Amino acid sequence: QVQLVESGGGLVQAGGSLRLSCLVSGVSFNNRIMEWYRQAPGNEREYVARDNGFGGTNYADSVKGRFTISRDNVNRILYLQINSLKPEDTAVYYCHTIPEDYWGQGTQVTVSS
Repeated sequence: QVQLVESGGGLVQAGGSLRLSCLVSGVSFNNRIMEWYRQAPGNEREYVARDNGFGGTNYADSVKGRFTISRDNVNRILYLQINSLKPEDTAVYYCHTIPEDYWGQGTQVTVSS
């Protein structure tokens, strides 16, 4: 059974930081494309960042310079370090992988002004 389990969300003041984690099981992890998405209330789910499994990363323009995606292949964990949080970063953050289109259940990030 494939599972992507996010954790690390919470309530934080603007300017603060969080590190989100996504523990992956039931599917190969090394060299796998892993992504973070987010969905704010009333909005569509949007792309945040990608790790291509070979050292390459990509970010949405709205998070460049503040968010860092990384991975621990030994422990099968995907991370998202979020710095300089803004109220507009408030959303449920999801872990995602392709090509199978597996999603986690999400972790809530709430940023207060």
